[in-house]
Amino acid sequence: MRSSTPSPTTIRLGTLLQGVRQLVLNDLSHTLKGLVRLILTKPDRIGSIGKTLADQAARYPDRPALAFEGRRWTYRELNEWANRCAWALDAAGIRSGDAVGILLDNRPEVLVFVLGIVKLGAVATLINNQQRGDALAHSLRITRPRLTFVGQECLPALMSLDASERATLCEQWWWDGDEPCPSGLMDTRTRLSQSASSNPPHTDLIRLHQPCFHIFTSGTTGLPKASVMSHYRWHRCLAGLGGLGLRLRPDDVLYCPLPLYHNNALTVSWGAAMGAGACLALARKFSASGFWADVQRHQATAFCYIGELCRYLLNQPPSALDRQHSIQRMIGNGLRPDIWDAFSERFGIEHIAEFYTASECNVAFINVLGLPKTTGLCPLSYAVVEVDQETEQARRGRKGHMQRVRTGHSGLLLTEITNRAPLDGYTDSKATDAKVLRDVFSKGDAWFNTGDLVRDQGWHHIQFVDRLGDTFRWKGENVATTEVEGVLAHLPQIEEAVVYGVEVPGADGRAGMAAISLKGESFDGIELAQQLRQHLPRYAVPLFLRVRRSQDVTVTFKYSKVALKKEAYNPSVISDALFVLSPEGYIPMTTALWRALSEGTHRFD
Repeated sequence: MRSSTPSPTTIRLGTLLQGVRQLVLNDLSHTLKGLVRLILTKPDRIGSIGKTLADQAARYPDRPALAFEGRRWTYRELNEWANRCAWALDAAGIRSGDAVGILLDNRPEVLVFVLGIVKLGAVATLINNQQRGDALAHSLRITRPRLTFVGQECLPALMSLDASERATLCEQWWWDGDEPCPSGLMDTRTRLSQSASSNPPHTDLIRLHQPCFHIFTSGTTGLPKASVMSHYRWHRCLAGLGGLGLRLRPDDVLYCPLPLYHNNALTVSWGAAMGAGACLALARKFSASGFWADVQRHQATAFCYIGELCRYLLNQPPSALDRQHSIQRMIGNGLRPDIWDAFSERFGIEHIAEFYTASECNVAFINVLGLPKTTGLCPLSYAVVEVDQETEQARRGRKGHMQRVRTGHSGLLLTEITNRAPLDGYTDSKATDAKVLRDVFSKGDAWFNTGDLVRDQGWHHIQFVDRLGDTFRWKGENVATTEVEGVLAHLPQIEEAVVYGVEVPGADGRAGMAAISLKGESFDGIELAQQLRQHLPRYAVPLFLRVRRSQDVTVTFKYSKVALKKEAYNPSVISDALFVLSPEGYIPMTTALWRALSEGTHRFD
């Protein structure tokens, strides 16, 4: 952790004034509209995502709202399709407050099912389509959906659930696909074709503070948690991140290659497009080699990103398509300072609306002024506080209060919980309480612990640095170390396992590494990799192994990870056997592999 070293990337007054000048000259009217909308968005008002779509459909009936693989739907068509879904769900007994699961790959039906669900005041539970077995059962168990949509492409995920347990996890399973409906499931398309396309009256009764989504996040420990998203927070993102940050026009097309079970796509991207009356161009999945060609096919003028996506694009061979596009703006999070300028210059994109928030966080930061290498500012109350380097916990002083860091220094980001910035939390109230810190600066105050290390850049701007605790980010996904440790602990050759994230040159986030103790003298690296790939999403499989005789623990019998993280996979300071994940399985670390990793030239499968 580097919380004591000042950073050269503070915001200077001259840079700030230049950003203000550019905003006034180019985007003042759109920014003011976003600001007014943000101010007028209040939790107790009547309003919802479904109502916003219905209003946009009445205002712009023939304007394109959604594009996907050569097809386009207007706002009127999208609204009517969603209405048919809402009426079909209503006939199936779904009521306000009920959870309804969605287990599909990226395609238009995801948005239609979401809209149909929320138009009734029900809660759309967006399930990570990479989950299998116990993790999938856990996600269903903690959200208790009364009905779940299953796409034919996700049949393997459904079949990974124990058949006898399936009925206890969800009352109804609705099938969506071109293949015949399997036995025991109900055909979604038949039910929708028999339903009305008019706006359901239920939508007019929904208030903004009501929940709309369950978004799964690994949080800081354990199996996935279901964070609760309200219509209010979705609309705040529409106005703040979309209106103030990205500032789309009605004729814009926003290209989205990110999974819809994440808020970057479902809330930030979709909200920005709908709020402007613009079109969302959805991709089934991200392809680094085909990205710019797909952008060109859609005639997109903006796109959404995560930091890893930008690095993948930058690592592609130079091409004429690098500049043969109409992209003017981009919005996302995680664009690292070390590639910011190179990315902007190579692809000719000046307006980068970097933001910071999380599915469970109660505030958001947005780069309104378009300044380089910053996640922007937040008008609501937050604090960057000092962190103990050994425990990775916020440090309290003699009086029990925390201390803000100085400008240019990094620390733990806390966001104050207020009526204007309520904490929706998780479906599990204990998990929510665990993320709340109290009496931080004065008796009775309450702050959300983001678990993230950020740098205070001055002038109310911050820069993301890293994640703290037992979660790290890899391949655009949060990996819970305890989930991976649990899988390793059940394997017959493993005695103990400690999982943590380590930095890899040339890669964003942290790669998974496991320090393992064996029950025998050796292990089969090919077999172990196969077992982990069967039980974990691909991004969660550790890329490095360190074989130790025993594990170090703290006085409270917790695994000590601070030293492990620092030593990483460096053979010059580690005498233990080291292994690297290859397509075939785990293989011994060699000098050539170490050199390639150090130079950032090694590519993982």
